[in-house]
This record gives sequence, structure tokens and C-alpha cells, in this order.
Amino acid sequence: MGEDVMRLSIMQPYFFPYLGYFSLIANSDCWIVYDTAQDIKHGWVHRNRILHPTSGWQYISVPRKKHPLDTQIRDVRIAGDEWKSRIRGQIDHYRKKAPYFHVVNGLLSDCFSFETESLSELNSFCLKSVCDLLEITFEPLFASSIAVTNNQGSDACEKVLAFCQWAEATQYVNPPGGAVLYDAARFDKVGVKLVIQDYTPLEYQCPGYEFERGLSILDVLMWNSPDIVKDHLQAGNGC
Repeated sequence: MGEDVMRLSIMQPYFFPYLGYFSLIANSDCWIVYDTAQDIKHGWVHRNRILHPTSGWQYISVPRKKHPLDTQIRDVRIAGDEWKSRIRGQIDHYRKKAPYFHVVNGLLSDCFSFETESLSELNSFCLKSVCDLLEITFEPLFASSIAVTNNQGSDACEKVLAFCQWAEATQYVNPPGGAVLYDAARFDKVGVKLVIQDYTPLEYQCPGYEFERGLSILDVLMWNSPDIVKDHLQAGNGC
């Protein structure tokens, strides 16, 4: 990557997201936590998926206090702390089968020790903890603290371009779904290149279970050492 290239990514703070999310972080120079986006009832900010003990997958989730439909992610509050013991119970079936259960268990201990009622703050702390484990630099900025946030139009592309100009980004890196969301020509007009992430999923053995694609990073780390995951992310599985 040339010295004159500055890659920006903007994403909602997901709860222990899939590996592709961390590939995006690893291939970005600047990361903005999009905490001013509206919270979605069935989105990934408060939940993710791990293997079910008998078949398929199950959700792990953080309960949210009731809030209006138009509430921004930064204003979503966590309801209680019983969910921590529930998630620990949900991962217990990995204990005797997954070789790196102890790694994930320790990761969760660190993450669950973080005291906050803010879902955005919790998720950002968890993302940072995973990145530290994988030796990925993660120094996020928050959309809610950036002046351009309240000076944007309603168009999704216009919002992103406002952040790109603020950050002086030369490239905007987005997951594969961005190919249908954004018009590359609009980015070109302001000197920003739209880069769509080229991510290759990591397939792995999980004895006693059937492999499921796109599960939480917690499942990935149950079956693969941090070094294996790090090597996968460094082997061209990015942009």
C-alpha cells in the first residue's frame, strides 16, 4: 500500500461479528464506529450466532432496554447483566470438543468485566479485545463525535462521502454488500476510490458438529488458534 493511500471503513458496532468484519478492520487505516445509525430490531448490534449443541446454530444476544424505533445505536442501553451467564452456558458445550475453548473463555472473561450500560461501548470494547488477540490495530473513532455527523443529507452515499472528506480518505473500503449500495462514480468525482472487500471465508473442521458458515468470531476462535486466524487474514483475504 502506497504512503499516499488512506483507507477508511465505517461500520455499525456489531456484537462479536463474523471473521469478515475483522478482515475489513485489518484492511483499513481509519475505522469509524457508526453509532449514529438507527438501531435495528433484528440486526447484528445486539446478537450473533454460534453452534447449537445438537444441530445448526443458535443466537447469543445482549438484551436491550425498551427504546423508540428511531433510537440511535449510541443511545441503546443494556438491560441487566444476566445475559453474561446465559452466554457462558450457551458456549459450555464447546468445552470438551473445541481445542481453543480456553482462549474464548478467557476472552469473554475480559469482555464481560467491562462495566457499561452502553451497547455501543460494550461492542467496541469486545471488538478491541478480539483485535488485540489477533494483533490487529484497532483505534476506532465514533461517528457521534465527528462534526460532519449532523451536517449530512439523508442519502447513504452522501453520508459516507462526508466522512471520507473529513478523514481525508483516498479509498472507502466496504463489505461485498456495498457493491449494490454505492455508486463508484460518485466517489470518483471527489477523488475517493470505492473498494469492495474481497473476503475469502475460513473453512475449518469442527468435530462433532456440522460446519456452519458465517458464525461469530467466537466460533472461529473455538476451532482455530489466534495464529491460524491471523495468518488467514494476512494471506490476501482482504481487499
